[in-house]
Amino acid sequence: MNLRLAFAGLALAWLALLTGCATTAPGPDGRPVQRVDPWESWNRKVYNFNDALDTAVLKPVATTYRDVVPQPTRRGISNIFGNVSDLWSAFNNVLQGKVNDGMQDVMRVTTNTIFGLGGFFDVATEMGLDRHNEDLGQTLGRWGIGAGPYVVWPFFGPSTLRDSFALPVDRSVSPALAFNDSLARYAVVGVGFVNERAALLGATGMLDDIALDKYTFIRDAYLQRRRSLVYDGEVPESKDERYDQDEAPASAPAAAPTPAAAPASAPKP
Repeated sequence: MNLRLAFAGLALAWLALLTGCATTAPGPDGRPVQRVDPWESWNRKVYNFNDALDTAVLKPVATTYRDVVPQPTRRGISNIFGNVSDLWSAFNNVLQGKVNDGMQDVMRVTTNTIFGLGGFFDVATEMGLDRHNEDLGQTLGRWGIGAGPYVVWPFFGPSTLRDSFALPVDRSVSPALAFNDSLARYAVVGVGFVNERAALLGATGMLDDIALDKYTFIRDAYLQRRRSLVYDGEVPESKDERYDQDEAPASAPAAAPTPAAAPASAPKP
């Protein structure tokens, strides 16, 4: 156990070092300036791969799923996955010191599990228990770990260096954990993935119409949204966190869709 804790501490220290050094460069006045996308050449190639995969496979499957499965059923499936995410959110709220929010998430899970048929119905929201949607990436941000460079992963889509460390854990939290059989686990994950992609069909269609450069639009929206989530919408102003003018995130909707190949909240085994 002590060895594991030591390893985790070293990993966090290494992550802090990377995020503190890899994203800054001297500005015209000699002060550090954030470089949000130093790996843009690589990221664009991965984005194009994800987009091509989505166009050829994922979007047609999701469209068929949407046309065949009734909307109340799709919403219920989303609620079940959301119910499990609420439990993970409660854990991360406690790690961030937001105990009251964590207890509210626990109440959401309890209410929806008992009165919402295992979470199929979102009774808790109707009772005024709001969802908080906290994850490990946000928790690391609250602990002072900087976001680091923007990165696009094959299949998984947009992330940052910090969120990439949290990605395997965050993606593993799903109803699939309740199954021991591998085939059943992957079936549950597949349904959740397709259901999530179907929910984004309208948003991605709008993105095709309004964005001249979808890569830049998605990158800026993702970075703004993640920064807002880390600070619960109250982002502090800091002279040490200025952006390079050539890479400054443009104004973009906080809820802009993630790259098509992998929705941000899609569950993973």
